[in-house]
This record gives sequence, C-alpha cells and structure tokens, in this order.
Amino acid sequence: MKRLRSKMTTEELAETLGVARQTINRWVRNNGWKTEAINGVKGGRARLIYIDAQVHEHIMNIPAIRKRQALYQLAENGASYGEAKPAAVLPGIINALENMTSAEQKRLETLLTREGIQGFLVRLNIHQPEE
Repeated sequence: MKRLRSKMTTEELAETLGVARQTINRWVRNNGWKTEAINGVKGGRARLIYIDAQVHEHIMNIPAIRKRQALYQLAENGASYGEAKPAAVLPGIINALENMTSAEQKRLETLLTREGIQGFLVRLNIHQPEE
C-alpha cells in the first residue's frame, strides 16, 4: 500500500487501496470520518478525507490490506542501509511523493514492487554496491 497523504480525495484513496469509490464513501458515512469540501467543484459533493488515526486504524483492520502489507514486506530483502535514524532528506522525499500525480505514484509503486529498493537506487544511479 502506498503511503497515505494527510488528505486524499475519495478517488485517490479508493485507487490506493484497490477498492471502489462507493466503498470509501460508505466508510466515510458509517464511520463519521472527517472531510472538507473541495472548492470549485460543481455540486459541492467532492470532498477531501482527512487521513487521521481513525482512518488508518480502519484501513489496517481490513484483512485484504493487512495481507497485502505482509506480502510487500516479505517481497523486499532486508538490506542494511546504515543507521536507523530518519535521514534529513526524508521530508523532501515525502513532499516529492505527495506532489506526484496519482498516475505517477502508481508507476512508482509498480517500479518499486517489481525491482525493489536496490533496483530503484540503481535506476537513480545512486546505488552503492555491497562491499
């Protein structure tokens, strides 16, 4: 599953989770998730969903999502990338990902799933071979 941004449209969240928009709308209604209107959309029906702890908990309690997360974790080799501290570059990377279009995020997700982190680093020409 892709990293969830702090606010997402129904369509973006549905695409990220691999469910129908109607499913997301039902979850919003049934669980009382916090939303805000998107200005300039006719009819006022387009909304941004706040991806807060309640939303995260609901998503992670969906068996198919938990299973998908476990499969992604098993697929990637546990390479050592130095210290466990968050890098100073992390906010910049997160910002870049959040500013990508849904299509770009999907292509990146496909690339990472197919080639893993090491393959991704090789494509960026920043991979350092193990010594």
